[in-house]
Amino acid sequence: MRIGIDARTILNPKEGEAIGAGHYTYQLLKNILEIDRENEYVIFFDFRVREKDVRKFTLPNTKIIFYPFSDYYKYLPGAYNEVLTASTLAKEKLDLLHSTSPSSRIPTTYKGKTIVTFHNLSIYKIPECYPRARFLRNKISYQMMVNKADKIIAVSESIKKDLEEIFGAGDKTEVVYGGFDKRFLDDSESGSERVLGKLGIEGKYILFLGTLEPSKNITRMLEAFARFKKKIISLNRKENKNYKFDYQLLLVGKRGWLAGEYPQIAEDLGIEKEVVFAGYIIGDEILPILKKAEFLLLPSLYEGFGTTVLEAFGAGVPTMISDIPSLREIAGEAGYFINPINTEEMSEAILKFSQDSDLRRELRERGLKRAEDFSWEKTARETLKIYKKLIA
Repeated sequence: MRIGIDARTILNPKEGEAIGAGHYTYQLLKNILEIDRENEYVIFFDFRVREKDVRKFTLPNTKIIFYPFSDYYKYLPGAYNEVLTASTLAKEKLDLLHSTSPSSRIPTTYKGKTIVTFHNLSIYKIPECYPRARFLRNKISYQMMVNKADKIIAVSESIKKDLEEIFGAGDKTEVVYGGFDKRFLDDSESGSERVLGKLGIEGKYILFLGTLEPSKNITRMLEAFARFKKKIISLNRKENKNYKFDYQLLLVGKRGWLAGEYPQIAEDLGIEKEVVFAGYIIGDEILPILKKAEFLLLPSLYEGFGTTVLEAFGAGVPTMISDIPSLREIAGEAGYFINPINTEEMSEAILKFSQDSDLRRELRERGLKRAEDFSWEKTARETLKIYKKLIA
């Protein structure tokens, strides 16, 4: 087989470092190339990516293609995609092309067999959390990609159900779970003091990992943390008048839509001294931050899969997560589920978690066990099976 994989979601000069679909693409490529030395792979990157960055993907059975004239995309995106991209693809005579995200459009004029991976449909399920222009743009491109795909890969049963509900695409959709990076199983806490010191973390902290945007429910999380602060101060000062609140809320992730409002919200709630907005942090520093957290708090309104939850499980960190279908599916009995809409309930749950070390210990053990069910090697093998079935 001659398999094309659109890898523009990683090492992307326009979008920055790999997150979300980019992380999936990187891990899928890395693992599929480790287990499959028989098939040929043509891997497509943005032309501005440095050659040294793709060296790890250069193997005897791979060919690296840099999409030409990428600078023209911003001036005439339709023409760029339909003419230049289609021409580049046609020259490679692929048996199938895998677009690892619906954002990496396959030209409508392309005649070969195609697979598209869908990770997230939050823009359909909670459109109020996105700019109108982005919603309209994605609505068009996602429908086109559903129509174009011979086969769709959904990263969870929850995503498959949404694909059926929104597009009627359940009959050509197969579920292949993502994995998690095994480096999160590392027991070492080396580097934690250096990284946390740089961020201004002085003691106990609750961790949020993800893009700072409305779909992640940041405002309600800040409100719940402020309520938690009042509750725990009130409880402790009955016995100790000199009690000092000793928790911080650490938010790690790139700035998304409306992220500029969150520091002001924290100030209005009187928690600006306890809330740390760390911004995007490189991969090597995530593990030490996870390891030292009291627990992970992820109150998202929607998730397609939940890689962050699995990474926390692997790192031995108890997790408090939204009671939504995808996270129920991925976390199983290893997560502590909360109503993401009710800030009072969320604050009560945070208070309980902060005081119940036995509960945190039990969930830590369940999380480590649950993480064993997911691996990128398994993702790669199941994806390869779909490739073979499609061109059989």
